[in-house]
Amino acid sequence: MKNKLVALLTALGLGLLSVGVLAAAPEKAANKKPILNVDTSPVSDGKSPLVTSYADVLQAVRPAVVSVYSTKIVRQQVPPLLRQMLGNIPDQERRMNGLGSGVIVSSDGYILTNNHVVDEADELKVLLNDDRELIAKVIGTDPKTDVAVIKIDAENLPAVTLADSDKLRVGDVVFAIGNPLGVGQTVTMGIVSATGRRVGILDEVGGYEDFIQTDAAINRGNSGGALIDAKGRVVGINSAIITTTQGSIGLGFAIPMNLVRSIMNSLIETGSVSRGYLGVSTEQLNSELAEALGLKGDTKGVVITQLNPANGPAAKAGLKREDIIVAINDKPVGSRDDLRLTIAQMAPGTKIKVSYLRGGKPLAAEATLGRAEDDDASVGDLLPGVTVAPLTDDIRREMRLDDDIEGLVITNVAEGTRYAEVFPVGAVIEQINRQPVTDLASAKKALKPKAKNMAYIYYRGLYRYLFFPAP
Repeated sequence: MKNKLVALLTALGLGLLSVGVLAAAPEKAANKKPILNVDTSPVSDGKSPLVTSYADVLQAVRPAVVSVYSTKIVRQQVPPLLRQMLGNIPDQERRMNGLGSGVIVSSDGYILTNNHVVDEADELKVLLNDDRELIAKVIGTDPKTDVAVIKIDAENLPAVTLADSDKLRVGDVVFAIGNPLGVGQTVTMGIVSATGRRVGILDEVGGYEDFIQTDAAINRGNSGGALIDAKGRVVGINSAIITTTQGSIGLGFAIPMNLVRSIMNSLIETGSVSRGYLGVSTEQLNSELAEALGLKGDTKGVVITQLNPANGPAAKAGLKREDIIVAINDKPVGSRDDLRLTIAQMAPGTKIKVSYLRGGKPLAAEATLGRAEDDDASVGDLLPGVTVAPLTDDIRREMRLDDDIEGLVITNVAEGTRYAEVFPVGAVIEQINRQPVTDLASAKKALKPKAKNMAYIYYRGLYRYLFFPAP
């Protein structure tokens, strides 16, 4: 994050702090693919008549934009010196409330919001437009795009229609709908200021940015709300602002709906996101490099500098070093970010058409994408704030683990969570409730919601049992 910019990414903690009792989360149910409304036509045909009101357009979509309230229990440890002076004082727990927004995308309760709205939350509640308040469960999150899918147990809900965000143009009228600063549902109007914006907000997590920039006013609490076009369709999910005043200055950013849809489908179907991998290292094509490669004219693309690995998808497709990739599935590739984002939006195993230049001659090849290593479906949060990963050869060597030790290694436990004093980082979870743990999916399946659970772990040369609650 650049010091001169303040990126308001986090909705957690934006609400008032209060102390209270945490209600139990609902049981996890099997997920079914939602029925979505999709309209891929452009917002206009270029002929724009005089419009005096958008009330009718917005009336249809406003009931599907909701408020999302998150609750996180933060444990504050008593300093050792104070504990010695005053005796065995228990650690203090504080209830922290956060506020965000969400968008109902299916009548059976699937809701889109931001990852930072639900991150590490112990409880989520959704306030509907008819004043009903329902408990929500997290279906899946993707920090690399700041997308999250949650679900409420309800039927016949109002749902939005999703647009083709690739057809957005700079100057198109858009509306931001959400619950800024907790004042209630608010609609603001602006235009699309830019598309394909990358501002470094997600750099810390190696994220994928392709933001729609808008001057429609977005403030704290708008996160996860809808960016609507003039036809009342969702073109993006509001995610962040850049500001020097802690308030909106007309630099708002929304995740484009086409990217959101690909992430949402993966999260609903599998609970995680698996991204495609082409297996190339590239460099941006510039005039100097184009001249060195004997190219003429204004050619745009990326130059393959290395095939990595040597037997990866690109190598198997016949691509070579110094080939210039100009398009994927006929979609132009103008930069390294374009290539990375395009490939990441497709699932491993997808067959793609790679258009490229070799010696100035246009060619095409078919490649089958592999899986990106940093997006292994077995890496993620087993419990709120407890991150696990599969045992790799490198981890085994580093931790000096025998080959007969199997399971998931705990790579991080967030401070202040209820599990901070339960699970040690570096422990290997072999069983949960006497069920063998081989990957993240099997570990989550073995958990008993709203009950005491038992883990069998290996840590520092010893086996032992740990008991812990599950949300």
